[in-house]
Amino acid sequence: MLIVIALVVLVGLFFMGSYNKLVSLKNKVMESWSGIDVQLKRRYDLIPNIVNTVKGYAAHESGTLEKVIQARNQAMSAGNSGNIGDRIQAENALSGTLRSLFALSESYPDLKANTNFLSLQNTLSEIEESLANARRYYNALVRDNNTYVESFPSNLIANAFQFGKFEFFELESDAERATPEVKF
Repeated sequence: MLIVIALVVLVGLFFMGSYNKLVSLKNKVMESWSGIDVQLKRRYDLIPNIVNTVKGYAAHESGTLEKVIQARNQAMSAGNSGNIGDRIQAENALSGTLRSLFALSESYPDLKANTNFLSLQNTLSEIEESLANARRYYNALVRDNNTYVESFPSNLIANAFQFGKFEFFELESDAERATPEVKF
């Protein structure tokens, strides 16, 4: 009888510990996503200033500028949907259009020398670095969560209480993963 009670207590402790760890992992992932969200908000707020600065120098490049604004708006609306996967896809598209905007600046030496543009570019660079750090932290927590959710026997508890896996925040295209070609 004592062995049965001890076994029930051990199973109960395992159950409670696993459940609490799943809750903790989920909350850490969501907290780390909010860190990404803060950096994305900073980037959204900076983009109109960059576009307006570039407009003065590259008025006939309106197609590129419109794509940047459109990508920003799509990323912001994806953020309102609550779906992390949609948000990741929209953010990757925005990053691509920002790269094309800065590539455009290479054609305009006066723009490259503009102190306001340089300041905005440096601020965006800082934001992108903070965003990269936040993504690394988020992805590490997603990895830990997903491993625990898929591992036996914790997967039994995860499935019973509908704890799920999260999506990694990663680059979508092989072109973004490739090492850029540098020419002098």
